[in-house]
Amino acid sequence: MIKKRKIPLRICIGCQEKKPKKELVRVVRTPDSKVVLDLTGKKAGRGAYICPSEECLKKAVKGKRLEKNLEQNISDELLDEITEALKNTPE
Repeated sequence: MIKKRKIPLRICIGCQEKKPKKELVRVVRTPDSKVVLDLTGKKAGRGAYICPSEECLKKAVKGKRLEKNLEQNISDELLDEITEALKNTPE
């Protein structure tokens, strides 16, 4: 009998939908308090998952869910960097 592999699910902080981990992009606060986009999903630190769309990012920022999940304030410059990086990620 073949075992089915369990697909890890994560909740997008923008649209609040459960999706497979590989479909989402991870934003991580590293141990030295830098917020970066983690495309590998393996960087150390506190992470939050978001769909690779600008719409979900706007919802997450508007509801302050990104700041709440990462437990850190997000500057406008950093937000612009994340937005640009999301535009360049393949969906």
